[in-house]
Amino acid sequence: MDKISTLFKQVTQAKNNSSTYVPPVLTTSLSTEENTLHHPQHPQFFYAVWLSDVHLGSIDCKADFLLDFLNRTHCQHLYLVGDIIDIWALKKRVFWPDSHQAVLTKILELAQNGTQVFYIPGNHDELFKAYVDSHFRGVTIAPDYVHQSILGKRCLMLHGDQFDSEVCVSRTYAKLGDHLYDVLLWLNRHLHHVRSQLGYPYWSLASYIKLRVNKAQQAINSFRDAVIRFADKQQVDMVICGHIHQPELSIHDLNERQIIYANDGDWVENCTLVVETLLGEFQLLKWDEQHKTTNIIQSIETDRSLSSASLEQAQHPKQKVA
Repeated sequence: MDKISTLFKQVTQAKNNSSTYVPPVLTTSLSTEENTLHHPQHPQFFYAVWLSDVHLGSIDCKADFLLDFLNRTHCQHLYLVGDIIDIWALKKRVFWPDSHQAVLTKILELAQNGTQVFYIPGNHDELFKAYVDSHFRGVTIAPDYVHQSILGKRCLMLHGDQFDSEVCVSRTYAKLGDHLYDVLLWLNRHLHHVRSQLGYPYWSLASYIKLRVNKAQQAINSFRDAVIRFADKQQVDMVICGHIHQPELSIHDLNERQIIYANDGDWVENCTLVVETLLGEFQLLKWDEQHKTTNIIQSIETDRSLSSASLEQAQHPKQKVA
């Protein structure tokens, strides 16, 4: 717990530091060609990377997988979209192994060596919301942020916990869902241990079951619709969030506009993330721990007008918001 206390103390000191912050400039020269091979012996180069719901401090966090990814990745922008450190879990039980500290250390190392890092606190790390607009060792803490893509898209990022009131079916279902989710994660953890002993890759039982529960699907759909409506009001081209541990990359029609919805998932169940490639393509990736690389789940190629041709290349079907 001393490591966490020290971190909080350092953030507080950063809050009181009124010096002007100058965003870091990428010092590593990136190739103009996208590294599409994702070979474990070669680093991956991205323009931007979005991670959320890492839940450092939770026993279910896949910190080793995330550290492998970070050690093999170079990016100009790294966006941490909430629930990176699980304060809720740490209050219940002190759990901070070396792998969790290594992830935190790696992120700070990236921030100090040229990667522009933004941290948007979520609900499990809401303690950091008191320090928005502060800068800590190269990391900017913000309530939300609009990223300008290579091809000119305005991409709003937020954690998503602000939409809970629009998603919750009822208090009874919410409490029941929390307990059932804890049970699913417990089963998930033990199943992963057995599968790894037998040489099988990681597979999320929790995600598999959640997608087959009707109430869970209703909540996911309601959350997506609320986020997209908010993005439309903000007049952005894309919204990137986390919170519900349900990775997705899709295109939606609303008020004669097309909005890209991206949920980068989590590193508890799914081990997924969203990236923008050096060619301006957005991808939803999943970490493959056996081959130490990422696999593309969904992708969307964009231009400045998001043409109909690019819509056809979206692996998720276009949807209309209710």
